[in-house]
Amino acid sequence: MAWLASALGAALVVVFVRDVFHTLWHPGGRGRLSRGVMGAVWRLSKLPRRLRPAATLTGPLAMAAVIATWAVLVVVGWALIYWPHLPGGFLYSPGLDPDANAGLADALYLSLVAVTTLGLGDIVPAGGWLRLAVPLQALVGFGLLTAAVSWVLQVYPALSRRRVLAIEMALLRGAEQSAGPTSVISPSLLEHLAAGLVQVRVDLTQYAETYYFKEGDSSASLSASLAYAGELAARTQASGRAELQLPATLLADAVDDLVRVVGEQFLHVDGSRADVMAAFAADHGHEQV
Repeated sequence: MAWLASALGAALVVVFVRDVFHTLWHPGGRGRLSRGVMGAVWRLSKLPRRLRPAATLTGPLAMAAVIATWAVLVVVGWALIYWPHLPGGFLYSPGLDPDANAGLADALYLSLVAVTTLGLGDIVPAGGWLRLAVPLQALVGFGLLTAAVSWVLQVYPALSRRRVLAIEMALLRGAEQSAGPTSVISPSLLEHLAAGLVQVRVDLTQYAETYYFKEGDSSASLSASLAYAGELAARTQASGRAELQLPATLLADAVDDLVRVVGEQFLHVDGSRADVMAAFAADHGHEQV
């Protein structure tokens, strides 16, 4: 039973390492655990208004829940590794009764001290492989902190790119309303929009967690503006202006590719482009523009 507890603890640590790797450092990879936790928080945003969190907090809360889950895996996993070896495998400071401080709570305390690198010294490994396990956990704890910081640094620039593109399309709609349809459209503008949509598609593939961030303002939500991009591409293709045909086709293809990724990987909707875009906007609490 002692080695079974240690094996279970080691398995929890492996789950943590694997999930962090696939979430943060594997391009296009998705940690199953982190994806499941974020999906659970996302579903909370569908609850009645009185019970659900504020829409704009869904993404940050989901990331915080994932980081907390990782911390629990590390602490509990290493505690289960230490627990069977208390008290014989550790030295206790004077005044501590080893037999009275050898329970699961003491193993959790030891694990928390190690993972936070506090190093209080009241319970220390006596020798053997435990002398390697405790500092190794401290390194993992430092890695967890680094992973959390690097995750934020990866996600928020991707969110900024998506918001900028959505706002640009909102401003373009306003310009078209003032100056007339397609009169403000140029090849470089269509190419810019297509490149922006391709970047968002890459961001969603590499940083899937960005999908779970909602925008309070529809003008900053790509889910609300994506239909406009598709309509703009179709309208420009039908305008007959030869210099716009290739850029308009690029824009239409970029819209289709992004819609495919959203439909397959997040909405699991198998329908027309219009159906997926409508579901995308509804999932984020907006109406299509």
